[in-house]
Amino acid sequence: MTALQELGDDIGLSRHEYDETVVFAADFGPGQDASVDVLGDTVMVVVGDEQYDLEIAGDARAFMKNGVLTIEVER
Repeated sequence: MTALQELGDDIGLSRHEYDETVVFAADFGPGQDASVDVLGDTVMVVVGDEQYDLEIAGDARAFMKNGVLTIEVER
């Protein structure tokens, strides 16, 4: 998921690996007008006027809470 690096240097990024899943998190900050949706192998993230399309491999769930994007990908 190197596509998360496209989000920019101002966004805190992290990756956590577990037995059955890999979890990616990107912190856009509180109060951001943001949404996320998973369409097939693509996670679409809209923050303000910017849209990011992140290609993923595997089944994924994605959600946004308090400006933090979380993507959980099953191994």
